[in-house]
Amino acid sequence: MDNNIQYKQFGGSSAESNAAARAKAQSTFMSGVYQWMALALGLSGLIAWLTANSPVARTFIFRNPIVLIALFIGEIALVWWLSASIRKITVRAAVIAFIAYSALNGVTLSSIFLVYTGASIARVFGITAFMFIAMSFYGMKTRSDLSSMGRYLMMAVIGIIIAGLVNFFLASSALDIALSMITVLVFTGLTAYDSQKLLAAARNADGSESWRKLAIIGALELYLDFINIFLALLRLYGRRN
Repeated sequence: MDNNIQYKQFGGSSAESNAAARAKAQSTFMSGVYQWMALALGLSGLIAWLTANSPVARTFIFRNPIVLIALFIGEIALVWWLSASIRKITVRAAVIAFIAYSALNGVTLSSIFLVYTGASIARVFGITAFMFIAMSFYGMKTRSDLSSMGRYLMMAVIGIIIAGLVNFFLASSALDIALSMITVLVFTGLTAYDSQKLLAAARNADGSESWRKLAIIGALELYLDFINIFLALLRLYGRRN
């Protein structure tokens, strides 16, 4: 009797252990995505605050248009390179690029401390965090397929970029408010879409180097969703100095 019990236990152990390993890999992947994202947000926030509180840095960056343009170009180049090269580069290179992007973005984000009060920045950040968590949870729990919505939202992002460039020359406050409202709607939707997409991908995670790199790309996507929501809300509700 005891031998039979032991045999049955060991007989099912292979399937059970495979399922447990897969579940662990999925959990590790998703936790890795959100940990990298949280690290990037923290780093960007810290560097933004340090830059805003450094007279030398403020003068060098914001009184020198060439430096500011170079920073923006550097950010775009890093995102493009990381996305295009993720299959070829090592995990270490992906981490360095991701951290470098977060740091550069922190430098450019430092301008918000010069424009808005610290209290309003903290308040809007809290609202953004609440919205992000709610939409990310919805994306992972809903039974609806959000893939079709994701395609339309990406088209909307392109429209926002084009309209933003036009408004750079028009300087219309009404258009700026409209774009900010649309940006909040689009990127909250993208938060749900990206969260669902990452959870679906996580079901095949195996803990390999490729999946560790994919976790960094996933963190970058969610980081961009969060930052865009935050900046749009800040333009709508931020209290200026």
